[in-house]
Amino acid sequence: MEKLDRKELILKGNMYKAIIVLSLPIMVNNFIQTLYNLADAVWVSKLGSVQFAATSFVWPVIFLFISLGIGVSIAGTSILSQLIGASEYDEANKYASQLMVLSLIFSVCFALLGYILSPYIIKLMGGSGELAEYSNIYLRLSFLGFPFVFLFFNFNSIMTAQGNTLAPTILSGASAILNVILDPIFIFTLDMGVAGAAIATVISQALLVFAGIYVLKKYSPMIKPKFKGFKFSKKKLKKIVEVGFPASIGQSGAALGFVVLNSFIASYGTATLAAFAMVNRITSLIMQPPMGIGAGLTSIVGQNMGANQSHRVQEAFKKSVIITLSISVVGVIFMLWKDSEIIELFMRSKDDMEVIEQGITYLRYISVTMPLMGLFSIFQGLFQGSGHTKYSMTMAIGRLWGIRIPMILMFKHLTNLGPVGIWISMSSSNFLICVYGYIIYKMNKWQKRIIHAEHQG
Repeated sequence: MEKLDRKELILKGNMYKAIIVLSLPIMVNNFIQTLYNLADAVWVSKLGSVQFAATSFVWPVIFLFISLGIGVSIAGTSILSQLIGASEYDEANKYASQLMVLSLIFSVCFALLGYILSPYIIKLMGGSGELAEYSNIYLRLSFLGFPFVFLFFNFNSIMTAQGNTLAPTILSGASAILNVILDPIFIFTLDMGVAGAAIATVISQALLVFAGIYVLKKYSPMIKPKFKGFKFSKKKLKKIVEVGFPASIGQSGAALGFVVLNSFIASYGTATLAAFAMVNRITSLIMQPPMGIGAGLTSIVGQNMGANQSHRVQEAFKKSVIITLSISVVGVIFMLWKDSEIIELFMRSKDDMEVIEQGITYLRYISVTMPLMGLFSIFQGLFQGSGHTKYSMTMAIGRLWGIRIPMILMFKHLTNLGPVGIWISMSSSNFLICVYGYIIYKMNKWQKRIIHAEHQG
């Protein structure tokens, strides 16, 4: 499916086909990244428990910084897809150039700032001794890869806005495989340890960006950024910030929320934390399809809004909900039917009976709200695709900070439910945030166009 065929499918084709064609590569990419993270963890764990702990210890910091890049990427997909839907290709090219230069400036500043502040950040987090030493090495080198990470986010948003989710998936997959190959070479053969793991990642990220730039020049049908005589446009920057800032806040707020959430859950004991981590790993596998559909929905919504086809946006949303609920319900039935077998597959040791029991209890509670977790992804896709990222931000932050964390604290201090209070809080937050999402959806404020088809300087 080349060139304008993808746009034709999004604007006029069978909606189920459009959703599947755009979502499937994203699902595959998410699965590849999950496997890559697993392989990466295996190589680093062979160095020792302290080295492995160091890479996990600094990940929330890396993600907090990356959140800005993700926000710019969401803004890019939303703005560019609406301009493509309106056939404003020249304007889309100008926006793409602004996005890429802005990302490069921010990422270089973050890389330098992070490199300098790394030891102080680790000390502030409570890292000391060997943990601090290895964390500092890994974090500093990871910061140096930021310009490549941010530029790939740009490439991803430019291709996704055009309806091409396959190219980013192929490149991401190739980069992940390359990283897995380079890891043992740099870690063990060249005897670089933790530094080798970080260097392998940065090299993979760099090659990924160069490949992305080549694809953009040769195979991007509608958007080809131009930098000759480049000047920043205040109007365009304002629009990028307007759409991208709430998305960044939503991402970073959620990331920080999960760090706090983990610390609260850990206070119930290691068995509860292990059960929580284990069940989340199981549910994340089942959630890959709904998350892929939500991500694919952004460009479908954006292009159809740009073409003033609100009926197609409504159709895309409703059919995404049908697909997501169908997948989720099948997942729920299977998990409730085989709950003990699923948990014991991940936790074989009979010495961990408390973890197994808590895991089964949590799985039963969270299974019931799995369809709602799927709907959460669809609402996110709808609000981000329409450019109304303030709603997706409110959902991301509200679910954790407004509902889940306060409920966990309330159950801990006011009841004797123990870990069950956590499971009730998790399930309830998924339900309540979807109620909020549905209210916003019915209010129709998200249907207001964020960008119009006239040239804006």
